[in-house]
Amino acid sequence: MKNITPNLWFDGNAKEAVEFYVSVFPNSKVISTAYYPNSVEEGLADFQLKLAGKVLSINFELCGTRFTAINAGPQFKFNESVSFSIPCENQKEIDYYYGKLSAVPESEICGWCKDKYGLSWQVVPKNMEELMMRPNAFVKMMKMGKIIIEDF
Repeated sequence: MKNITPNLWFDGNAKEAVEFYVSVFPNSKVISTAYYPNSVEEGLADFQLKLAGKVLSINFELCGTRFTAINAGPQFKFNESVSFSIPCENQKEIDYYYGKLSAVPESEICGWCKDKYGLSWQVVPKNMEELMMRPNAFVKMMKMGKIIIEDF
């Protein structure tokens, strides 16, 4: 079976978002970029002319996982029902990713944060399951925004 590729829907800022994500995650890269046609004759409908020649989609990789970013308009927004988990080796990694990705402080809880594009991330220790087996771990976690390993 081939890998499943998450597709992320953006409202005209896919290139900016992909450049940001590739700068945050090591071993990441842009694979390819596709553009909207330049005219009606090339397949654009009249209402799409404002998109002529602009980025349509970008295939990129973050830490070995492939994604597609699509510039498709304002119809849909990211929400917390989908998030991407970043299993971190230590507190230094948690601090790094949280510092880079968290842009909406009121969305921070239990290691979850939301970036400036509205995408939700779970920045958690790699051994989160083990930490959750400690006494009162759930209560402690529920009081955290960014996860602090030593507080478990």
